[in-house]
Amino acid sequence: MEVKKLYYENCHQRTFTARVTGCREGKGGWEVTLDQTAFYPEGGGQPSDTGTLGEARVLSVQEAGEEILHLCDAPLTPGEEVVGTIDWERRFDLMQQHSGEHLVSGVIHRRYGYHNVGFHMGEDRITIDFDGPIPPEALPDIQQEVNAAIWKNLPVKCWYPSPEELPKVTYRSKKALPWPVRIVEVPGVDSCACCGTHVAFTGEIGLVVLLSCVKFHQGVRMELLCGGRAVSYLCRIYEQNKQVSQAFSAKLLETGEAARRMNRQLEAERFRSAGLQQQVFAAIAREYQGESSVLYFAEDLEPGQVRQLCEVMGKTCPQAAVASGEEGAGYSLCLTAQPEVTTALGKGLKEKLGARGGGKPGWYQGNVPAGKEEISAFFRQEGWKVAP
Repeated sequence: MEVKKLYYENCHQRTFTARVTGCREGKGGWEVTLDQTAFYPEGGGQPSDTGTLGEARVLSVQEAGEEILHLCDAPLTPGEEVVGTIDWERRFDLMQQHSGEHLVSGVIHRRYGYHNVGFHMGEDRITIDFDGPIPPEALPDIQQEVNAAIWKNLPVKCWYPSPEELPKVTYRSKKALPWPVRIVEVPGVDSCACCGTHVAFTGEIGLVVLLSCVKFHQGVRMELLCGGRAVSYLCRIYEQNKQVSQAFSAKLLETGEAARRMNRQLEAERFRSAGLQQQVFAAIAREYQGESSVLYFAEDLEPGQVRQLCEVMGKTCPQAAVASGEEGAGYSLCLTAQPEVTTALGKGLKEKLGARGGGKPGWYQGNVPAGKEEISAFFRQEGWKVAP
């Protein structure tokens, strides 16, 4: 018996009554079939609806041949009449995403002639694959055109052309389709073969935000958000930008320039600090000039700075090592000596202290997951002086 698909008659229908025609235990729950349903089954890139059938929760909905299987967390009795309730918040969100995707695909098809060759509606964002390049600088104009269509509150028409009408209808499709074909049309914007649920007017979409557009195969992959997801995203960005504004003492629309100004100041400060740092490193090296083998523990140095200090000390000490880190987190260590010495010490550090690292002949740099006392004891056993 063919199931009546209420979700095609009215995408805004939230509740319905149906008779249970079958119930069997399946993987992850009970597979329930009905004589009619408003639950949309997963398909065409769109996730399924969820909700309730009587007291049972509908976890997912799948199409299997002519059957529509409602995976429930409890069994239902064949022959009984049940009330189905759609999770409307989820359904409306998916309608916003799907209809918004149509507008974006329609605008791009009209502008560039490209086709939507891949579509995925995730839990947090949509991805669309197009079969041609789109320059990143075009995204603001595309986004503006899509949102202009939304604000016009255009009707979204879902219809089935007759066998005689179908050959005369121009519509987007990934492949040739046999009749009957369901067309989703937004006048002047898009016409596409589609089996999903959609809003009745574009104004219900509310907003579309294009997040990114990157090269993918021979075309591009675009990420976007529609409706409530887009609004939530912009609200989060606003809150983040407000914090940046307060940190920089800048107006909300001037945080970009404030950040660039801060970067320029930091870069200048880095140059000044680098000069002072080299003076400090040189002073440390002079302090241990003439020592044959020295391990020096420095505070708060990055791995690159550890190597720089080791290089400076290596000019005054035949064998020099520098370590910086903290207890419990391990130490970054660099040493320079004769190649056979660095090889032997590197091997010993790995075997005894679990160090990981390496380097060119005469050098070793890595991380030692041990405390200062353990590292010091290792080098003292090798005849090295430990400082400070």
